[in-house]
Order: sequence, then structure tokens, then C-alpha cells
Amino acid sequence: MVNLQTVLYMTVVASTTLLLFIEFRFSLRKTLLIVYGVCVVVLLSNYFLYSALGQELFSRTYTLTNQVPLMLSVAYTSKSRGWQRVFQLMSGILFCMFIHHNAALAYYLSGERPWALPLSYLMLTGIVIVLLALVLRPFYLKMLSYLQHGWWLICLVIALYYWIVVYVIADYSVETFTSALLRASLSFLMVAFYSVLFLLFSHAKQAMEGRHAAELSALQVAALQSRMQAVRAVEDALRIERHDLRHRLQTAAELVARGEEQRAIRFLDRAGERLSEQKTETWCRAPVLDAVFSSYFRQAALQDTPVEAQISLPDPLPVDESDLAMVFANALENAVIASAVQPPEQRKIRCRVISHPSLMLEVSNACAQEVELDRNGMPVAGRDGHGAGTASISAFCQKYHALCRCAWQDGWFSLCVIL
Repeated sequence: MVNLQTVLYMTVVASTTLLLFIEFRFSLRKTLLIVYGVCVVVLLSNYFLYSALGQELFSRTYTLTNQVPLMLSVAYTSKSRGWQRVFQLMSGILFCMFIHHNAALAYYLSGERPWALPLSYLMLTGIVIVLLALVLRPFYLKMLSYLQHGWWLICLVIALYYWIVVYVIADYSVETFTSALLRASLSFLMVAFYSVLFLLFSHAKQAMEGRHAAELSALQVAALQSRMQAVRAVEDALRIERHDLRHRLQTAAELVARGEEQRAIRFLDRAGERLSEQKTETWCRAPVLDAVFSSYFRQAALQDTPVEAQISLPDPLPVDESDLAMVFANALENAVIASAVQPPEQRKIRCRVISHPSLMLEVSNACAQEVELDRNGMPVAGRDGHGAGTASISAFCQKYHALCRCAWQDGWFSLCVIL
């Protein structure tokens, strides 16, 4: 069953299924040039090796001469690292083998009619590629940001399947109906395994979204409560000032009656200054965002960290206010925490938001120590339990297709998000 035409066809299919599982490190054009360029080289080498070695010997070296070069080219173009990358490669090969094994079974079930094999290959290839492109790939790319651990166990299951169908089941070079049936059955079992995986992924995603919603609710309540407390404090102070206003007017009138007009003016000026000090500063019209700014700017002031804020938000907002509030809350919280460990004279936070030509926000803080960034350009969590804030910002950027950039330069760390 492993003839030259099958090898050449499945090499192209393998390149495609592998590509459908990866998150591109380069542009789409460059990625396709690299992967399909290697594919052409592999096709030519397969042709000459098949002619030189013969069908049986070539079948035994097929993994090394065919699949390894393809997997290395795809691994080079993948943005993922570690076990996530291994899972991508093994999954691409798995679905390629699913096509091959079930096409072979369909060939035998048809009574070994010549037309059955190419027709089965074409039909199964079309079904699998559409399934991967429209369903599995979008869902899997979303899960990369949710699941950070456990990929090695999934890879172990796929590796066990690969080892069984290639090396345990006999007569790989000359397939029989029995071996084709066994391999097709194992392929369907792996499809069932993937179904279970996606159910687990769905539960993990729902759990993450539930935690995000709970954090968002807690943030909104805390920020609004803080804002209400500040408003009440101002109202109390104004109530006292109104109560004392009659006495001040009497005092000013007495000073004028004595001919001490300048002292009366200075006295009233000081009273006006006290009134102006009691006003509540409003940062934007959106109530939740305004509460977030006020809350974290107040926290910075309590630890003697100056804040430079230039905030210009569009009305209406291009994204959900609650989601945007989470981004500012996480960014400002990280800035406040990072500033607290700096010497008092070096503490400073800058918050800048512009609405044209597109919404851009930047939060930066003085940071003497260089910040390590991960493969996605986000800060690496220094301790267990940290890093949830940056993960939340990454999820926001994926949801709204925003660009996120972190950088450390000249003693300043900055986080910039562009919508």
C-alpha cells in the first residue's frame, strides 16, 4: 500500500495538516514559503530514495526521511515552545495518518477497486482539512493562552498511538486488510481522544472565564466603593465648609468695617482655596474606568509615587468598558507594586491614553532592574501565583485583536496596548 504516489501525496497533506496546528511565528507568506519549500525538497528526495532503496526498505526509513524534515520546518515557523510545540507537530501527523489509514480501509472494503483509493484520499483529506481549519485550529489557538501545563501527557498518548500503528502492527510496508482495520480503529479511538480533550479544554476555558468574571466583578465593586468613599469624604468636608461659611462671612464683614480690606480679601482667598481642595477629580466619563483610575492613583499617592496622567478616551468606547477596566487595573496595579520597591526619589508612574487615530494606552513606571520578557513579549512572573495580570491583558488582546508591547529601556518599564 505504501507506493510512491501515496508517499508524495501524503507528504503534501502532512505539510498542510501540520501548518493548520501552529501559531505562525512569521508572516503567512514567509511561513508558507519555508514549509512548502522544504516539502518540495522532501518530495524530490523521496522520489530518488524510493527508486534507489525499493518499496520495503524505503517504508522502514519513511519517518526519518519524510516526516522529520517536515516537522523540523514547521517547528521552526511555530511561535509556541516546549510541549505545546510538540503537541502541534504530533497532532498534525496524527490527522495525516488518520487520512492514510482510513483511505486504506476504504480501499479494502470496496473490494480493492482501483478508483476507491484515490477517491477515499481526496474525500478524507477535504473533510479533515475543513475540520481543522474551521473548528479545531481556532479553538486550539485560543486554548494556548489558557492551558500552560499538562501538554506532555497529551503528547505521550499520541506518541503511544504512533508507536503502535508504525512499529507494533506488522506488515507496514505491505498492508493487509487486518492491519488496515487495526490502524483505522486506532485512528478513530484517537479522534475520540481528541473529542474528550476538547471537552476538557471547554471546561478549562469556562473555568478561566468564570474566574475572569469574578475578578471583574470584584474589581468593579472595589473601585466603585473606593470612589463612593472619596465622594462621601468630599461631601462631608463641603458640609463643614457650608456650616462655617456664615462665620467666615461675618469675620470678613467685620474686617471690612474696620477698614482692613486686604486682610478680608486674604481671608476669603484662603477659604476659597480650602473649598477647591475638596473637589473630586474626574478622569473620564466612563464610571468604572474613572473609579479604577481614581483608586490606583490614590494607592500610588499613599506610597509617595508621583503619577503623570494624560487620559483622553473616546465616547463611545470601541470595546466593553469592563474589559478595558481590567486592562487598566492590572497594568496600574503592576506599576504601583513595582514602584513600591524603588527608592522614594526614583518612584514615578506615567499613564497616557489617546483616542486618535486609534485607542492606545500606555502605562510605564520607573524600574531600575531589567525586566525579563517571555516569548510573547510579556513579563515573566518572578514567583508562583504571579503573572495572572499579564495573562488577563493577553486574553484581552486576543479577544479584541489588539497589539500589546512591553519593553524595558533606560530604567523604565512600559506596557502599551493599541486597538
